[in-house]
Amino acid sequence: MHEFKYSGNHLYCEKVKVEDLAKKYGTPLYVYSYHTILGHFLKLKAAFSAIEPLICYSVKANSNLAVLRSLVDKGAGLDIVSGGELFRAIRAGCPAKGIVYASVGKTDDEIEEAIRRGILFFNVESIAELENISRIARGLKKTTRVAIRINPDVEPKTHKYITTGKLTNKFGVDFATARQILLARGGFPGVDIAGLHLHIGSQITEPAPFLAAIKRAADFISEMKSKGIGLQYLNIGGGLGIVYDKEAPQTAQNFARRVLPILRKTGLKVILEPGRFIVGNAGILVSKVLYVKATAKKKFAIVDAGMNDLIRPSLYGAYHNILPLTDSGRRMTTKYDIVGPICESGDFLAKDRLMPEVREGDYLAVMSAGAYGFSMASNYNSRRRAREVMVVKDRVFTIRKRETNQDLVRNEEVPAFLSGI
Repeated sequence: MHEFKYSGNHLYCEKVKVEDLAKKYGTPLYVYSYHTILGHFLKLKAAFSAIEPLICYSVKANSNLAVLRSLVDKGAGLDIVSGGELFRAIRAGCPAKGIVYASVGKTDDEIEEAIRRGILFFNVESIAELENISRIARGLKKTTRVAIRINPDVEPKTHKYITTGKLTNKFGVDFATARQILLARGGFPGVDIAGLHLHIGSQITEPAPFLAAIKRAADFISEMKSKGIGLQYLNIGGGLGIVYDKEAPQTAQNFARRVLPILRKTGLKVILEPGRFIVGNAGILVSKVLYVKATAKKKFAIVDAGMNDLIRPSLYGAYHNILPLTDSGRRMTTKYDIVGPICESGDFLAKDRLMPEVREGDYLAVMSAGAYGFSMASNYNSRRRAREVMVVKDRVFTIRKRETNQDLVRNEEVPAFLSGI
């Protein structure tokens, strides 16, 4: 479900013609649909309404303040993974008790700031981290909640770079270690071990991995209860897949129908951490065709957006549908490599993509770019990062200005001994 549709021959975002945005604001340009963001959040909320979970949107998927505020205003909490994301969460108006904090490498400063802010809890990834949080909390004369992140050793059937629930991954602890921690929970003063956390990966389109992981966690919770160890929270993470091409991921309703019976039996407060599911199809990246180049082997459409703007195709071999902003009725007759301006052979948005004839000056929309698009963007090749706009029905709001050349060097200094610069 999304609000990017053709009306007549033109692609619209909600009630705004995308080509008008490209001409007004320039390209590369990220365009987000406010009502798509809210629609996906509210679908998930409705699907799980029977247990009233806390839905903590995963900030790393798209961390723009306007996106965060849109969700916080509707009752979402936030899932963060860094001190910078904590800063964003607070700036977006998220109550501290709506913030959960993951990451295998939290620094002392990050931990201290989160404790002072009074976040709901840390998702703890190792005994060493738990000991460190205990030390810092004692020093602050505070008690902070944590949830132990379980690594259930489940194969999520997704790309290896976004698999997080196998024992070969760096995340979480196995059940034996979690058991050891809970049985010795009194040995961590300043820490209230209040729950368990799971997150087995991202872009998971099948229900089986979720069911296996949650069932293993539920059995473990039952075992701990039999030993007199009670918990308050079960955080089942995120990872629900979306449609990029021909995937058939489960809907929020189908997902809930399958996992609710298991979750109810635990008796714990449930937390979800969706990211891509909410924003993935709520955003597009608009680019302009600069040149069309033919060689003896290939045809290239060279556009003004590159791997610095959207790295997923280069990093993961990810597929994004690419559509012309104007549907001229030309047939899909030609294969193109759609490539960017970056000086790397890995700089591409699509390979051997069958398209209508592409001409210089055409605008193209890279679909499903709302998650892990701008949030993974960089200034490689000293490229300025794109403008972001949000469309609300027939209104358009700039939610991030395009960077200037001055922004590229703002924090750099040249030592005085280097004269002549």
